[in-house]
Amino acid sequence: MKRFISIIVFVVISVFVASAQNDTIKVLAIGNSFSEDAVEEHLSGLLRAEGLTVIIGNMYIGGCSIERHVKNLRGDIADYRYRKIDPEGNMQEINGYTLEKALADEDWDYVSVQQSSPLSGQPESYVLLPELVGFVRARIPEDAVMMFHQTWAYSEDSSHKAYVNYDRDQMKMYNAIVETVAAEVPKVGIGLVIPSGTAIQNARTSHLGTDLTRDGYHLSRPHGRYIASCTWLEAVFGINPVGNAYCPEGMTLKECRTAQKAAHKAVRKPTKISRIR
Repeated sequence: MKRFISIIVFVVISVFVASAQNDTIKVLAIGNSFSEDAVEEHLSGLLRAEGLTVIIGNMYIGGCSIERHVKNLRGDIADYRYRKIDPEGNMQEINGYTLEKALADEDWDYVSVQQSSPLSGQPESYVLLPELVGFVRARIPEDAVMMFHQTWAYSEDSSHKAYVNYDRDQMKMYNAIVETVAAEVPKVGIGLVIPSGTAIQNARTSHLGTDLTRDGYHLSRPHGRYIASCTWLEAVFGINPVGNAYCPEGMTLKECRTAQKAAHKAVRKPTKISRIR
């Protein structure tokens, strides 16, 4: 009898664990420091505030372009820092990871790719995007969603050497990114674009200020990073961030609401700047 009860308990626990695993959403970003800005610091907190259980992965190489990602996948080069955030927001980093290994680590529900910021508004730099997307699609579940992360323009006075690609003009850079993503991404069958760039540009019309970077190109902490994470919350998970209870230390409630509105309007109008009041 005791053995029978033990078997029943084991089965119940197994079913519970399996159910919990099935309820866990798994998101992987294949990117660089701009995906680091967008997903590593605040996205988990926003998701927990909505009652969601999510694993977030980020395949990080600073400044990594589509071309370098493809070089790495062709050679199975272990060049990445694989950062994995559990549902409670705890991050583990493993150095020397390959794309192949990261894609096999979980049954990912969502996988994003992106271009490096200097090339983000240069259409000719997307020539290898089909190879990168094809490699990823062949290694994730059939019902997984591929996404593209639309990144942001530099600050008006940025000293980044690649800013000359856009004549050191923030609006020229923003428009080039929007137009390039809109033209190139549909060619590889990706329908979901995460408009972090538009969200940042929206927020630059508000009392949050016209910069929102910490060095002219990486997002400010916490404001810029929070805006990008709010954008991911709605673009990926379909949840309007306005009213989300997670407001990080260093931001007032008013600032959080402004950031949330900037992200929400970007998802609604991803290729057009909306003024935020």
